[in-house]
Amino acid sequence: MKERLFALSILLATTHISLALSAATAIIISVPDQQLAVIDRGKLISKYAISTSKFGLGDGNGTYRTPLGTLFVSAKFGDHLPGGAVIKNRVPTGEIVNANAPGRDAIVSRVIWLRGMEQQNSGARGRCIYIHGTPEERRIGTPASFGCIRMRSRDVIALYDLAHIGMHVTVTPKRIADFVQPEAPSLLARTD
Repeated sequence: MKERLFALSILLATTHISLALSAATAIIISVPDQQLAVIDRGKLISKYAISTSKFGLGDGNGTYRTPLGTLFVSAKFGDHLPGGAVIKNRVPTGEIVNANAPGRDAIVSRVIWLRGMEQQNSGARGRCIYIHGTPEERRIGTPASFGCIRMRSRDVIALYDLAHIGMHVTVTPKRIADFVQPEAPSLLARTD
């Protein structure tokens, strides 16, 4: 019995540490940079070029704008799909679209569904605001979407593996650099 209680306490402690670490990690989406960064306690983990809405910022129904503020990952779709796999209504269609295929503006590869946490973005989930792959990769880096956050297929696949349900996502008019702490100098890095 003591061994079971000890194993259970180790499991609970490990789970608590794991949850504490994951709660510190967040996604920052910088509208002026047109970049998305994964940041953990002020340290940059990864950074990707993205596209926000070509209609600007906001959360009104029918505006096709990207909502500002703090949201969170409420669902994920696309486990194990190949890059370029078309996803319609959060279900794969079986079609694969190549990057920059002419006349195609599908949701591809992965879907990370966002839910707003503030009044200014409370409609995000109902509006189906996603972070998702796009075949229009040539337009990444400029505002080009209809409200969602678009990414290259390889990038959204990498992000999908880092993102978890409940992870905070901040869409901001600030720059990524405003969220990253400068590296502390290290004696190990000295060359003299």
